[in-house]
Amino acid sequence: MIEYSSEFKQNHKTAYFAEEYEKLTAELAGARESAGSDPELMAMAEEDARRIEQRQEELLSEIERILDKDKEEAEKPKAIVLEFRAGAGGDEATLFARELKDMYTKYGEAKGWRVKALDDLTLEIEGADAWEALRYETGVHRVQRVPITEKTGRIHTSTASVAALPIRTKPTFIIHPADIEMEFSRSGGAGGQNVNKVESAVRLIHKPTGVDVRSTSERSQIANREKAMAILSAKLEAFAIEEEAKKHSADRKSQIGTADRSEKIRTYNFLQDRVTDHRLKESWHNLPKIMLGGIDPIIEALAKAAAEGGVGAAEDSSE
Repeated sequence: MIEYSSEFKQNHKTAYFAEEYEKLTAELAGARESAGSDPELMAMAEEDARRIEQRQEELLSEIERILDKDKEEAEKPKAIVLEFRAGAGGDEATLFARELKDMYTKYGEAKGWRVKALDDLTLEIEGADAWEALRYETGVHRVQRVPITEKTGRIHTSTASVAALPIRTKPTFIIHPADIEMEFSRSGGAGGQNVNKVESAVRLIHKPTGVDVRSTSERSQIANREKAMAILSAKLEAFAIEEEAKKHSADRKSQIGTADRSEKIRTYNFLQDRVTDHRLKESWHNLPKIMLGGIDPIIEALAKAAAEGGVGAAEDSSE
Protein backbone atom coordinates (compact mmCIF):
# COMPACT_ATOMS: atom_id res chain seq x y z
CA MET A 1 0.00 0.00 0.00
CA ILE A 2 1.36 3.42 -0.92
CA GLU A 3 1.72 6.23 1.62
CA TYR A 4 -0.34 9.37 1.27
CA SER A 5 1.28 12.36 -0.46
CA SER A 6 -0.11 15.85 -1.04
CA GLU A 7 1.15 15.45 -4.64
CA PHE A 8 -1.88 13.26 -5.27
CA LYS A 9 -3.92 16.49 -5.38
CA GLN A 10 -1.94 17.64 -8.43
CA ASN A 11 -3.20 14.74 -10.55
CA HIS A 12 -6.76 15.41 -11.75
CA LYS A 13 -7.46 11.67 -11.66
CA THR A 14 -6.56 11.33 -7.98
CA ALA A 15 -7.35 14.83 -6.66
CA TYR A 16 -10.88 13.94 -5.49
CA PHE A 17 -9.66 10.94 -3.49
CA ALA A 18 -6.77 12.96 -2.03
CA GLU A 19 -9.11 15.71 -0.85
CA GLU A 20 -11.43 13.17 0.77
CA TYR A 21 -8.42 11.57 2.47
CA GLU A 22 -7.37 14.90 3.99
CA LYS A 23 -10.93 15.65 5.16
CA LEU A 24 -11.00 12.30 6.94
CA THR A 25 -7.63 13.07 8.54
CA ALA A 26 -9.03 16.32 9.89
CA GLU A 27 -12.21 14.56 11.03
CA LEU A 28 -10.14 11.96 12.88
CA ALA A 29 -8.04 14.61 14.65
CA GLY A 30 -11.17 16.54 15.62
CA ALA A 31 -12.88 13.46 17.06
CA ARG A 32 -9.90 12.57 19.22
CA GLU A 33 -9.47 16.13 20.41
CA SER A 34 -13.13 16.49 21.38
CA ALA A 35 -13.05 13.19 23.26
CA GLY A 36 -10.54 14.59 25.73
CA SER A 37 -10.03 12.21 28.66
CA ASP A 38 -13.63 11.02 28.87
CA PRO A 39 -13.50 7.19 28.63
CA GLU A 40 -16.87 6.89 26.91
CA LEU A 41 -16.05 9.58 24.34
CA MET A 42 -12.59 8.09 23.84
CA ALA A 43 -14.14 4.71 23.03
CA MET A 44 -16.47 6.35 20.51
CA ALA A 45 -13.55 8.25 19.04
CA GLU A 46 -11.57 5.03 18.58
CA GLU A 47 -14.54 3.42 16.87
CA ASP A 48 -14.72 6.39 14.50
CA ALA A 49 -10.97 6.13 14.00
CA ARG A 50 -11.24 2.53 12.81
CA ARG A 51 -13.99 3.51 10.37
CA ILE A 52 -12.01 6.48 9.09
CA GLU A 53 -8.74 4.58 8.74
CA GLN A 54 -10.50 1.79 6.83
CA ARG A 55 -11.95 4.36 4.42
CA GLN A 56 -8.54 5.99 4.03
CA GLU A 57 -7.02 2.62 3.13
CA GLU A 58 -9.71 2.21 0.48
CA LEU A 59 -8.88 5.67 -0.89
CA LEU A 60 -5.15 4.89 -1.01
CA SER A 61 -5.89 1.61 -2.75
CA GLU A 62 -7.91 3.45 -5.41
CA ILE A 63 -5.18 6.07 -5.85
CA GLU A 64 -2.58 3.32 -6.25
CA ARG A 65 -4.72 1.58 -8.87
CA ILE A 66 -5.04 4.82 -10.85
CA LEU A 67 -1.30 5.55 -10.67
CA ASP A 68 -0.42 1.99 -11.71
CA LYS A 69 -2.76 2.27 -14.68
CA ASP A 70 -1.21 5.60 -15.67
CA LYS A 71 2.25 4.06 -15.47
CA GLU A 72 1.14 1.10 -17.56
CA GLU A 73 -0.32 3.43 -20.19
CA ALA A 74 2.89 5.50 -20.25
CA GLU A 75 4.96 2.36 -20.84
CA LYS A 76 2.60 0.98 -23.48
CA PRO A 77 3.90 1.42 -27.04
CA LYS A 78 2.30 4.43 -28.73
CA ALA A 79 2.99 3.08 -32.21
CA ILE A 80 4.46 0.16 -34.11
CA VAL A 81 7.00 0.12 -36.91
CA LEU A 82 6.79 -2.72 -39.44
CA GLU A 83 9.90 -3.44 -41.49
CA PHE A 84 9.67 -5.61 -44.60
CA ARG A 85 12.53 -7.40 -46.34
CA ALA A 86 12.53 -9.51 -49.46
CA GLY A 87 13.80 -13.03 -48.82
CA ALA A 88 14.25 -15.97 -51.16
CA GLY A 89 12.66 -15.58 -54.58
CA GLY A 90 14.28 -12.63 -56.33
CA ASP A 91 11.92 -10.08 -57.87
CA GLU A 92 8.89 -12.06 -56.76
CA ALA A 93 10.06 -11.79 -53.13
CA THR A 94 10.47 -8.02 -53.48
CA LEU A 95 6.98 -7.77 -54.97
CA PHE A 96 5.55 -9.84 -52.12
CA ALA A 97 7.26 -7.66 -49.49
CA ARG A 98 5.58 -4.60 -51.04
CA GLU A 99 2.23 -6.43 -51.12
CA LEU A 100 2.56 -7.20 -47.41
CA LYS A 101 3.28 -3.54 -46.75
CA ASP A 102 0.13 -2.60 -48.70
CA MET A 103 -1.88 -5.22 -46.77
CA TYR A 104 -0.91 -3.80 -43.39
CA THR A 105 -1.41 -0.24 -44.66
CA LYS A 106 -5.00 -1.01 -45.64
CA TYR A 107 -5.60 -2.87 -42.37
CA GLY A 108 -4.33 0.10 -40.33
CA GLU A 109 -6.33 2.62 -42.32
CA ALA A 110 -9.50 0.54 -41.90
CA LYS A 111 -8.90 0.63 -38.14
CA GLY A 112 -8.67 4.40 -38.22
CA TRP A 113 -5.01 4.42 -37.22
CA ARG A 114 -2.41 6.87 -38.50
CA VAL A 115 -0.31 5.05 -41.11
CA LYS A 116 2.86 6.57 -42.51
CA ALA A 117 5.44 5.11 -44.92
CA LEU A 118 8.88 5.84 -43.47
CA ASP A 119 10.55 4.50 -46.59
CA ASP A 120 9.85 2.03 -49.41
CA LEU A 121 9.57 -0.99 -47.09
CA THR A 122 8.93 0.48 -43.63
CA LEU A 123 5.62 1.51 -42.07
CA GLU A 124 4.81 3.39 -38.91
CA ILE A 125 1.32 2.72 -37.57
CA GLU A 126 0.17 4.88 -34.69
CA GLY A 127 -2.96 4.00 -32.74
CA ALA A 128 -4.14 2.98 -29.29
CA ASP A 129 -4.27 -0.74 -30.11
CA ALA A 130 -1.88 -0.95 -33.06
CA TRP A 131 0.94 -2.63 -31.14
CA GLU A 132 -1.34 -5.12 -29.42
CA ALA A 133 -2.89 -6.08 -32.76
CA LEU A 134 0.28 -6.44 -34.82
CA ARG A 135 2.93 -7.48 -32.30
CA TYR A 136 2.83 -11.11 -33.43
CA GLU A 137 3.55 -10.45 -37.11
CA THR A 138 7.33 -10.79 -36.82
CA GLY A 139 8.72 -13.65 -38.87
CA VAL A 140 8.95 -15.08 -42.37
CA HIS A 141 5.85 -14.87 -44.57
CA ARG A 142 5.87 -17.31 -47.49
CA VAL A 143 3.93 -16.96 -50.74
CA GLN A 144 3.13 -19.75 -53.20
CA ARG A 145 1.74 -18.71 -56.59
CA VAL A 146 2.39 -18.49 -60.31
CA PRO A 147 4.13 -15.15 -60.99
CA ILE A 148 2.79 -12.93 -63.77
CA THR A 149 6.12 -13.32 -65.58
CA GLU A 150 6.01 -17.14 -65.42
CA LYS A 151 5.14 -18.43 -68.90
CA THR A 152 5.10 -22.16 -68.11
CA GLY A 153 2.60 -21.90 -65.26
CA ARG A 154 5.10 -23.17 -62.71
CA ILE A 155 4.37 -22.40 -59.06
CA HIS A 156 7.01 -20.28 -57.34
CA THR A 157 7.69 -20.10 -53.61
CA SER A 158 9.06 -16.82 -52.29
CA THR A 159 9.48 -15.28 -48.86
CA ALA A 160 9.53 -11.90 -47.18
CA SER A 161 10.29 -11.16 -43.56
CA VAL A 162 8.46 -8.80 -41.25
CA ALA A 163 9.81 -7.23 -38.08
CA ALA A 164 7.33 -5.61 -35.68
CA LEU A 165 8.96 -2.97 -33.46
CA PRO A 166 7.25 -1.15 -30.57
CA ILE A 167 7.71 2.62 -30.43
CA ARG A 168 7.40 3.70 -26.80
CA THR A 169 6.87 7.09 -25.20
CA LYS A 170 9.71 6.19 -22.84
CA PRO A 171 12.23 3.89 -24.59
CA THR A 172 13.29 0.93 -22.47
CA PHE A 173 16.67 0.52 -24.19
CA ILE A 174 19.10 3.25 -23.17
CA ILE A 175 21.47 4.30 -25.95
CA HIS A 176 24.74 6.03 -25.05
CA PRO A 177 25.48 9.02 -27.34
CA ALA A 178 29.07 7.83 -27.82
CA ASP A 179 27.74 4.63 -29.40
CA ILE A 180 25.91 6.50 -32.17
CA GLU A 181 27.27 7.50 -35.55
CA MET A 182 25.04 10.00 -37.36
CA GLU A 183 24.85 10.77 -41.07
CA PHE A 184 22.74 13.34 -42.90
CA SER A 185 21.53 13.43 -46.49
CA ARG A 186 18.81 14.91 -48.64
CA SER A 187 15.38 13.32 -48.42
CA GLY A 188 13.86 11.87 -51.55
CA GLY A 189 10.80 13.36 -53.18
CA ALA A 190 9.60 15.26 -56.21
CA GLY A 191 12.24 17.48 -57.78
CA GLY A 192 12.25 21.11 -56.75
CA GLN A 193 10.62 20.57 -53.38
CA ASN A 194 12.29 22.18 -50.40
CA VAL A 195 12.68 18.76 -48.79
CA ASN A 196 15.38 18.02 -51.38
CA LYS A 197 17.32 21.24 -50.79
CA VAL A 198 18.36 20.53 -47.21
CA GLU A 199 19.94 17.52 -45.57
CA SER A 200 16.89 16.54 -43.53
CA ALA A 201 17.23 12.75 -43.84
CA VAL A 202 19.02 11.11 -40.91
CA ARG A 203 20.82 7.78 -40.66
CA LEU A 204 21.89 6.46 -37.27
CA ILE A 205 24.36 3.62 -36.77
CA HIS A 206 24.69 1.85 -33.42
CA LYS A 207 28.41 1.10 -33.45
CA PRO A 208 28.45 -1.77 -30.91
CA THR A 209 25.91 -3.83 -32.89
CA GLY A 210 26.08 -2.38 -36.39
CA VAL A 211 22.29 -1.85 -36.36
CA ASP A 212 21.31 1.16 -38.45
CA VAL A 213 18.11 3.06 -39.19
CA ARG A 214 17.18 5.85 -41.57
CA SER A 215 14.34 8.34 -41.30
CA THR A 216 13.24 10.50 -44.21
CA SER A 217 9.53 10.97 -43.52
CA GLU A 218 9.74 14.18 -41.48
CA ARG A 219 10.41 17.64 -42.87
CA SER A 220 13.15 18.66 -40.45
CA GLN A 221 16.46 17.11 -39.52
CA ILE A 222 15.59 17.28 -35.80
CA ALA A 223 12.27 15.47 -36.30
CA ASN A 224 13.93 12.78 -38.41
CA ARG A 225 16.66 12.36 -35.79
CA GLU A 226 14.05 11.87 -33.05
CA LYS A 227 12.16 9.40 -35.24
CA ALA A 228 15.33 7.48 -36.05
CA MET A 229 16.32 7.33 -32.36
CA ALA A 230 12.91 5.90 -31.44
CA ILE A 231 13.18 3.23 -34.13
CA LEU A 232 16.78 2.42 -33.23
CA SER A 233 15.81 1.99 -29.57
CA ALA A 234 12.97 -0.33 -30.63
CA LYS A 235 15.32 -2.37 -32.82
CA LEU A 236 17.85 -2.78 -30.03
CA GLU A 237 15.09 -3.71 -27.59
CA ALA A 238 13.82 -6.36 -30.01
CA PHE A 239 17.37 -7.63 -30.53
CA ALA A 240 17.89 -7.96 -26.77
CA ILE A 241 14.56 -9.78 -26.34
CA GLU A 242 15.37 -12.16 -29.20
CA GLU A 243 18.79 -12.97 -27.74
CA GLU A 244 17.26 -13.64 -24.34
CA ALA A 245 14.58 -15.85 -25.92
CA LYS A 246 17.23 -17.93 -27.67
CA LYS A 247 18.69 -18.78 -24.26
CA HIS A 248 15.38 -20.37 -23.38
CA SER A 249 14.64 -22.00 -26.74
CA ALA A 250 12.77 -24.93 -25.19
CA ASP A 251 10.28 -22.60 -23.54
CA ARG A 252 9.82 -20.33 -26.53
CA LYS A 253 8.72 -23.21 -28.76
CA SER A 254 5.35 -23.15 -27.02
CA GLN A 255 4.98 -19.38 -26.97
CA ILE A 256 3.68 -16.94 -29.50
CA GLY A 257 5.31 -13.58 -30.00
CA THR A 258 8.93 -14.68 -29.59
CA ALA A 259 9.59 -15.47 -33.24
CA ASP A 260 12.38 -13.78 -35.14
CA ARG A 261 12.74 -13.13 -38.86
CA SER A 262 14.17 -16.59 -39.50
CA GLU A 263 11.01 -18.44 -38.45
CA LYS A 264 8.30 -19.06 -41.02
CA ILE A 265 5.03 -18.04 -39.42
CA ARG A 266 2.60 -17.90 -42.33
CA THR A 267 2.03 -19.17 -45.88
CA TYR A 268 -0.11 -17.40 -48.51
CA ASN A 269 -1.13 -20.04 -51.07
CA PHE A 270 -2.84 -18.29 -53.98
CA LEU A 271 -3.69 -21.40 -55.95
CA GLN A 272 -5.62 -22.84 -53.01
CA ASP A 273 -6.96 -19.41 -51.95
CA ARG A 274 -5.68 -20.07 -48.45
CA VAL A 275 -3.58 -18.44 -45.73
CA THR A 276 -2.14 -20.72 -43.07
CA ASP A 277 -0.60 -19.56 -39.81
CA HIS A 278 1.87 -22.27 -38.79
CA ARG A 279 1.87 -21.32 -35.12
CA LEU A 280 -1.89 -21.68 -34.85
CA LYS A 281 -2.05 -24.52 -37.37
CA GLU A 282 -5.15 -22.79 -38.71
CA SER A 283 -6.14 -21.59 -42.18
CA TRP A 284 -8.37 -18.90 -43.70
CA HIS A 285 -9.72 -18.48 -47.22
CA ASN A 286 -10.50 -15.54 -49.52
CA LEU A 287 -6.94 -14.38 -50.16
CA PRO A 288 -7.94 -11.34 -52.27
CA LYS A 289 -9.83 -9.92 -49.29
CA ILE A 290 -6.97 -10.74 -46.92
CA MET A 291 -4.41 -9.00 -49.14
CA LEU A 292 -6.67 -5.93 -49.12
CA GLY A 293 -6.27 -5.71 -45.36
CA GLY A 294 -8.92 -8.18 -44.24
CA ILE A 295 -6.70 -9.85 -41.65
CA ASP A 296 -8.94 -9.30 -38.61
CA PRO A 297 -9.76 -13.03 -38.18
CA ILE A 298 -6.05 -13.90 -38.15
CA ILE A 299 -5.15 -11.09 -35.74
CA GLU A 300 -7.99 -12.04 -33.40
CA ALA A 301 -7.03 -15.73 -33.44
CA LEU A 302 -3.43 -14.87 -32.56
CA ALA A 303 -4.51 -12.59 -29.72
CA LYS A 304 -6.79 -15.30 -28.33
CA ALA A 305 -4.05 -17.93 -28.52
CA ALA A 306 -1.55 -15.63 -26.81
CA ALA A 307 -4.03 -14.86 -24.03
CA GLU A 308 -4.53 -18.59 -23.48
CA GLY A 309 -0.81 -19.12 -22.97
CA GLY A 310 0.78 -19.99 -26.29
CA VAL A 311 0.55 -21.94 -29.51
CA GLY A 312 2.67 -24.25 -31.60
CA ALA A 313 6.06 -23.15 -32.82
CA ALA A 314 6.67 -21.40 -36.10
CA GLU A 315 8.33 -23.49 -38.80
CA ASP A 316 11.95 -23.36 -39.87
CA SER A 317 12.14 -21.02 -42.86
CA SER A 318 14.57 -23.30 -44.65
CA GLU A 319 11.78 -25.77 -45.38
